[in-house]
Amino acid sequence: MSFWYAPGYFERLAADAGAHGIDRRFKVPALPALRELSPFVAQAGLGMRRATEVPWEEFAVALAGRVVRLASRLPAHGNGLPLNAAASVTRAVRMIDCHPDGALTLGRLAREAGLSPYHFLRTFKSLIGITPHQYVLRARLREAARRLATDASKVLDVALDCGFGDVSNFNRAFRTEFGASPLAFRRALRPADFPLA
Repeated sequence: MSFWYAPGYFERLAADAGAHGIDRRFKVPALPALRELSPFVAQAGLGMRRATEVPWEEFAVALAGRVVRLASRLPAHGNGLPLNAAASVTRAVRMIDCHPDGALTLGRLAREAGLSPYHFLRTFKSLIGITPHQYVLRARLREAARRLATDASKVLDVALDCGFGDVSNFNRAFRTEFGASPLAFRRALRPADFPLA
């Protein structure tokens, strides 16, 4: 697996990760199999089997930042959060909560927050406790659960309307989040409306 970054984009990521001026030239030609990179290797392996379950845009930004810091021999974590971090992330959270079914890429959410993708990802996770992708997924699942409980649309239609492009991914995520399949969830809430066949 490999990632290609536009040179200007990578330079911005490197600067955001803390590599400035001479630090942007890597001090090592390659990184060995470091423990610090093991979570990335595991997540990439998952992505090879289930590509729809890995937030690739977030993954690429986080990987670039971590590699830059390791190769430049910078400390694992940079300085504190950007100024007005809470207000910036709050704007993005409101956008997600108002439009969970929208095209909510890391780049779009970062622009809404007025931060670079690197700083947005880092700031969001620090303040909210999960990544933007995880927050979007949970917002979509909450909306799907609300729809399953309040209207009679087909499960497929609910999944697609809530921003899921793959019903099997939706079913798996829903079961993980709510402990039941979408149909079982609906039947448990509204048994008279949906009699068992």
